[in-house]
Amino acid sequence: MKIQNAKTFKNTSQTVVTIGTFDGVHIGHKAILDRINSTAKSKGLESLVLTFFPHPRMVLQQDADIKLLNSLEERKQLLQESGIDNLVVKEFTKEFSRSTALEYVRDLLVNKLGAKHVIIGYDHRFGRNRNANIKDLIEFGETYGFTVEEINPQDIDEVIVSSTKIRTALSEGDVNKANNYLGYYFMMHCKVVKGKGLGRQIKFPTANLQLIDDYKLIPSNGVYVVRAKLNENWVYGMMNIGINPTVSDGNKRHMEVHLFDFNQDVYGELVKIEFLTKVREEVKFDTIDLLKKQLTADQEWSQTYLKNEDFI
Repeated sequence: MKIQNAKTFKNTSQTVVTIGTFDGVHIGHKAILDRINSTAKSKGLESLVLTFFPHPRMVLQQDADIKLLNSLEERKQLLQESGIDNLVVKEFTKEFSRSTALEYVRDLLVNKLGAKHVIIGYDHRFGRNRNANIKDLIEFGETYGFTVEEINPQDIDEVIVSSTKIRTALSEGDVNKANNYLGYYFMMHCKVVKGKGLGRQIKFPTANLQLIDDYKLIPSNGVYVVRAKLNENWVYGMMNIGINPTVSDGNKRHMEVHLFDFNQDVYGELVKIEFLTKVREEVKFDTIDLLKKQLTADQEWSQTYLKNEDFI
């Protein structure tokens, strides 16, 4: 797959294009990606995804504290795995948001990307103030020589899949629902940073984590079964997200992972975390001994889960 930004992209062939932020690259998105790949192949064209970064809401609603399911690098990787020929990343700016529907279609889709067939989701809107819809796009296609195809919403159990629903599930700690909607395990890319060493003092050493991209969504506070990819190797463990109420009076959220059967020094390393399921909510314990007892129970529960689900 060729990955380029919109400024430098030069189309060498005509394309089947789909457009969107594709946050999460979830199973609803994959229905669209499969369609553009098969359509491009049948028409002898190249498939192309046009996506935007930063997320439009980050630019247009600066007070909106939106957190994304994917970093840009994660999104690129997931889209690459879909088998598309081209990924074009368009920088989303206030100036670009003021483009008319005509400028958007003529200058970007047709002249820049070489669109001959456009496949869009059921709710796609474009142009200044998002005032153009699929009917407008069809009319533009008649003028500029491309055809338009609309994909109906993808349902799971009669619930429409959307990035918003996945964000809601994660904010409620329901990683199982989020993973079902995503079609893969929700992930975070982090750096191992220095902590206070409290975990080691109670014989549950942890690696303290810091997000690489601060706009990335973090699931709700609690204890999770996770797997961590370090130096191309997967290690299983349990992760706590929260304020550590038993040993801290602050309100700052922390992320720390206790890896099973692992004692290497990974300070400064980059790690990919995948969330498998949730163990429990974060709880304040009256004593350190009660915390240690609960952590032992959490580890036993997590390892049983991993065995039952054939992870280990």
